[in-house]
Amino acid sequence: MGHGERRAYAGHGTAAGPGGEQQVTLRTPAELADALPYLLGYRPEDSIVLVALHDGEAKGRFGGRARLGIPPHTDDWPSVAQQLAQGLVTGSERRGAKPESMVAFLCQDPADGESARDVMERLRPLAQLLRRACGALDVPVVEALCISDGRFWSYCCPGNGCCSPDGEAMGLPGTSVLAAAATYAGLQVRGTLRELRARLMPWETAAALQQEAALDTAQAALVPRILEAESRADVAEETIAVVRRAMERLAAVPTVSGTLDADLRDDELIGHDDAATMILGLQDRATRDRAAEWMEGDEASPALRLWRALARRCVGPYGEHAAAPLTLAGWVAWSTGDELEAREALAMALAADRDYLFARLLHQACNEGLDPESIRRCLRAERRGREHPNLPTTTTEADAEEAPDVAELPSEVTTAVEASPGDVASADKACGTGSRRRRRSRPERSPDTRAGRRSPGGAAQPRRPRSTDGAVPGGRRSARAADGPSGRARARRAVDGPGAKPEGTHSDEQP
Repeated sequence: MGHGERRAYAGHGTAAGPGGEQQVTLRTPAELADALPYLLGYRPEDSIVLVALHDGEAKGRFGGRARLGIPPHTDDWPSVAQQLAQGLVTGSERRGAKPESMVAFLCQDPADGESARDVMERLRPLAQLLRRACGALDVPVVEALCISDGRFWSYCCPGNGCCSPDGEAMGLPGTSVLAAAATYAGLQVRGTLRELRARLMPWETAAALQQEAALDTAQAALVPRILEAESRADVAEETIAVVRRAMERLAAVPTVSGTLDADLRDDELIGHDDAATMILGLQDRATRDRAAEWMEGDEASPALRLWRALARRCVGPYGEHAAAPLTLAGWVAWSTGDELEAREALAMALAADRDYLFARLLHQACNEGLDPESIRRCLRAERRGREHPNLPTTTTEADAEEAPDVAELPSEVTTAVEASPGDVASADKACGTGSRRRRRSRPERSPDTRAGRRSPGGAAQPRRPRSTDGAVPGGRRSARAADGPSGRARARRAVDGPGAKPEGTHSDEQP
């Protein structure tokens, strides 16, 4: 063992658990470091990770996990340590049990001119802040590891010569007992968050200029029609028709191995004009809500591929428009069981537009480990009500009792969300148990009202989309200073309705 404190994660189980499931015992810091990608489902970079432990020292088992990017400024470290510890403890309590202890990881590779040991020493104050923040909540950190450039160090080492000052080498990926058990169980480590986000980031190639021109044309043609009540429904039907055709093309093509090849193939199947029509059309909330109904069965896979492709097409000054396809991608991923992509897509949607209420509520619901079935139930009812208007759309008392809190949903949830924008609306209120409720209508903004949103000195600059860790993606062109981009942003907000209060740092919390 080396360190007596590590008994909390030694002996995680015997050969098999009470239900017969295979369990793996982690006995050393090396095994614990190797376990991190399997606990998260990806290899973290520039990350603080906290993992909860339950059931005491004799049979410690892993519980919830939470991750945040390492802030570049040390002044932010105390608040981030407190936020992460408080969030994981509170989330664990909400799910049934307060953690008895924690394991902390600091993952960061060296910068130019820096060694892995330099990284470890530089991050040591952050490790101490994490230990103090968890200790203040009565949840001790029994191990804190720094992982850098293929080596790891323990900040809990008593300094009696059991650890090398140069750290210990990580084992080859996929060679540990845990890796073998994960492979047997069908679990996968999906590379890094950077690779996952790359599937959702806007193009930065020559084709981006053509897509931007198509978006300019579509914006001029569609936004005035969306803003007029008489023509908005027509635009919605046109958008949905284009979406259906795109999904049919994607579904007809066999899957390709490798995410890069698959995304390139999908991009080839969607023309610039069609992509622009869909992106602009989805800025209307009612159209977006209808698109959210493609969430399960044979429709889910082509829908997810389409939403990823549209997020990649929100180029240049249209970065804020990515909130809609990113939110849809996050919703479909969550609905189909991929919580990792769901959290990242929803966090990226909030980075594109931090006022996007649908993304904020879905992100909250996903992080709290809620069941997406309650949302699917409401969306199914909405779809049945539209396709069969003469049939009653009701939910059973059992459905209402089972439904946990959920995010903003079409029609019925709108009233509940507007009444308490800081909370997640409950599904029993959303779906109702009797007759279908009428949607509250929003007053249309007049052209004069929209014009009054301009800043005193001219057109306001739209926010540049940021990564989930708050950094501006490299290579992105700056927004224009002309009326065009700010007009696009105003038009997008006008059709989506007023947003919620801005959010702070986004954490990736897993139950």
